[in-house]
Amino acid sequence: MKCFRCSTDNTLKDRTDNQGRCKNCQHPFAFEPTAMGKVKVTDPMFAKAIADLSANNTLFFTSRQFLYFLDRRFKKKGMLSPVGCLALYLVVTAIATITIGGILLEGTKSVLALFLPAIAISLLVGIILFQMSGSTKSNPRVRQNSAKTLQLIGGIILIVGIIASLAGNSFVLFVISVFLGVGAIYLGARQRRQILKHQEFTIDLAQFQGWLDRWQQVNGSATNLLPPAREDRTPTTVNPDVAAYSFDRLVVCSSSTIAQLLITNNFHFENNCAILSITGYPQSIFDTTMAMLRRNPELKVYAFHDCSPKGISLIHQIKTSPQWFQNSNVEIFDVGLLPRQVFPSKSIFIQHAADAVQVAKQMPIEVRSSLSKEEIEWLEAGNVVELESFTPQQLIQILNRGIAGSREPGSDDSSLIFVDSGYGNSYYVVESFG
Repeated sequence: MKCFRCSTDNTLKDRTDNQGRCKNCQHPFAFEPTAMGKVKVTDPMFAKAIADLSANNTLFFTSRQFLYFLDRRFKKKGMLSPVGCLALYLVVTAIATITIGGILLEGTKSVLALFLPAIAISLLVGIILFQMSGSTKSNPRVRQNSAKTLQLIGGIILIVGIIASLAGNSFVLFVISVFLGVGAIYLGARQRRQILKHQEFTIDLAQFQGWLDRWQQVNGSATNLLPPAREDRTPTTVNPDVAAYSFDRLVVCSSSTIAQLLITNNFHFENNCAILSITGYPQSIFDTTMAMLRRNPELKVYAFHDCSPKGISLIHQIKTSPQWFQNSNVEIFDVGLLPRQVFPSKSIFIQHAADAVQVAKQMPIEVRSSLSKEEIEWLEAGNVVELESFTPQQLIQILNRGIAGSREPGSDDSSLIFVDSGYGNSYYVVESFG
């Protein structure tokens, strides 16, 4: 493992002999992967994750974004493609058939005995792939690949089994081949339809926090990691000349964490917009900012929220709250996330939140009427997608494209936001609420 400070490669013996320190510069290692359990992390891996998430230290990020990012890395690590998995299955099955099957064939002279090892391996691999295709610990791409491989193996079992049974005149082999082949194809097809299944973190939250604390203890504060958003209610004096101006746009976030993230990454400067959270963050300038915004009759508001019952109700709250724009004709754009924006994706991290079930059932009628039956059922099942599951760069892309889409409603693709999630492409629709 390479040292984070001087990049010297240290073997396990080097690290052990130096009490967990680099043999060259004596800098301590934050992690010892050989002493960890199933999920292992190294200093170079942790450092690279921070650099990648922050776009080489140019963007700030939250600790929860870091948790999502590491979780994706672990789930992607060692992921085998359907072709690779199929090739491995064919090689192992062929070897077992030639060796073990050949021995059994000599003793019994039965074609069924020849294929018994292949049948056993196929059954075992089928069970493993079926479990992986439905595991909440796997990401959607792994689940889809597992289901696809299960179908491919089912087709091979069906073709090879039928040909061998007819050539060897074995009715039992024919029945087993049809049963296993058709069963694998059916189960694979069924699992492939379950794209919108929720996920669980591979990393335990306490484990992740322990890693982060250990890293900062050894190497100082993680570069560009944001602290929790603080609620400072002490009013800030704003220059009268500045207060006389207004903004053309306002981004309202469903949480102070996302508002802090956007502000710290200078989104408001680059897009000439104000950024506030529905909770009133930043509290010190909230009243002054709202007074400035209400002076602009051409103001456009962009709602940015989690895909959750509470987040989806953000538009309704903005339109009906006297603290915001009650009885106003201001135009409000929903840049996401909505369930119908999540449905087409095969890579978004969907969580299950038990408390979201009751909140979904209590959504205002105005909110429910804007959703389809499928969306309401999805929300009432407790499904949630957090904005923090996206990287800072992706969140900025979503907002940038959302603002651009509101300026050009007549263009062919201006209502779509493209995000490269790392496993596939996701598209988000921008919707306007006058």
